[in-house]
Amino acid sequence: MVTPLSSFHTGEAIPLREIPNLSIAEFRTAILSAVSSTCSLAALFGMPGENGHVRLIAVVADSVTNSLSILSTKVDQSYPCLTLECPQAHWFEREIAEQWQVRPEGHPWLKPIRFHAPYRSGNSLSSAPVPGVTDFFAMAGPEVHEVAVGPVHAGIIEPGHFRFQCHGEDVFHLEISLGYQHRGVERALVGGPGKRTIHLVETLCGDTSIGHSTAYCEAIEALGGAAIPARAQVLRGVALELERLANHTGDLGALAGDVGYLPTAAYCGRIRGDFLNLTAALCGSRFGRGLIRPGGVGFDVGKPLVAELQQRLEAALKDVEDALALLWSAASVQARFEHTGTITRETCEALGLVGPAARACGVERDIRQDFPSGIFRFAQIPISKWPSGDVFARAWLRWLEIQHSGAFLGEQFASVPDGPILSPAGPLLGDHLVVSLVEGWRGEICHVAITDADGRFARYKIVDPSFHNWMGLAIAMRNQQISDFPLCNKSFNLSYCGHDL
Repeated sequence: MVTPLSSFHTGEAIPLREIPNLSIAEFRTAILSAVSSTCSLAALFGMPGENGHVRLIAVVADSVTNSLSILSTKVDQSYPCLTLECPQAHWFEREIAEQWQVRPEGHPWLKPIRFHAPYRSGNSLSSAPVPGVTDFFAMAGPEVHEVAVGPVHAGIIEPGHFRFQCHGEDVFHLEISLGYQHRGVERALVGGPGKRTIHLVETLCGDTSIGHSTAYCEAIEALGGAAIPARAQVLRGVALELERLANHTGDLGALAGDVGYLPTAAYCGRIRGDFLNLTAALCGSRFGRGLIRPGGVGFDVGKPLVAELQQRLEAALKDVEDALALLWSAASVQARFEHTGTITRETCEALGLVGPAARACGVERDIRQDFPSGIFRFAQIPISKWPSGDVFARAWLRWLEIQHSGAFLGEQFASVPDGPILSPAGPLLGDHLVVSLVEGWRGEICHVAITDADGRFARYKIVDPSFHNWMGLAIAMRNQQISDFPLCNKSFNLSYCGHDL
């Protein structure tokens, strides 16, 4: 990789002065060279620079060497885009253009992704664009028609707009327009950490409270020099895998419901609650809020509760196995899952997909293996993958991960170490940067914290796995029947609010 910065690891604080400030040509060459080999683009974002310039920062992750690299450059009004040669940068560059009014020249589809006023010229509500009001891609021709879905949907779900270009029942193109859930979380974190910071992090994507709060706390601990007790490491890992179990089980039930297979849909809806209730037994919140705290965890567990959790876990795992045995044995279900919404491995790698969506294309990409932190440095979970890249693969991947997470939890409950649960961090290092990566149940979560001279957040960048994967859903729908959309959509189950932030 063409950069003078030596590699570093997730959860390692580095001084800002050590980050190389490259020319835009060197910046582009370094990123394109890295991504064309073994690396992926974990984050690419802007922040205020000197003399009115915008400073672009890229986080490049190398899954072979298990290391990260940071690159930066300064830009003014425009720069040659990366997207044409590196599709992984597509969504990031649209975000940069929207937030900082810096144009990536040559970008093929430069439109807002959150529809908020630019940061560079102020952020008054009067100048904010209206979500969904934009020029959509359109096709013309005999019998070509357009179908618009959302942002208000049937059911109690979040808002998002989907615009289909169809010929009969066949989808030629799907355009996804988000931004209806934009709350300005990243901007609200600047100047922190404060009393509200952890609560903002826990609720920026509600079904991934454990994943995001873990990433945040690991960043704080790196900047504050905290050594996390072994007992707390185990409890964090337990909570993260319980979050995975609950959501994977819920998704498999919803997939069953989307093809009208009601036995598994009904069973998994109930069993998801069993896994959520295990998390509630740990901390009082079914979504794990209040559990993960800088320096460790906010709740301890005694031996009687551990024994109870083991027993309840075994029962829930047996129930979900029985419910899914029905699903996999139904030929009508397999006929709907197989060859629906297929993404090739080549497309997956080009788009930079993460999590189960990537592993379902045969890409062995998992932060717990590639960039482990916490308990995952010592207790490994087998990484599953499946090559077909269709709805079946994304469903089957969830079942494989349920089994692996269940086995991991059984091992951890059987050997919870004694000791404290909290070791508070000290004052945060000033003028430092830290990258924290966590494998949430949807995939790679990336938090980048940058402090000012006083140790306060000058920039806090969050990349939810949905940010990487929404384009994957759009590509999966090409040449599909429009009636396949609910099934494809649920097989990704991406977050609106996690994307919109």
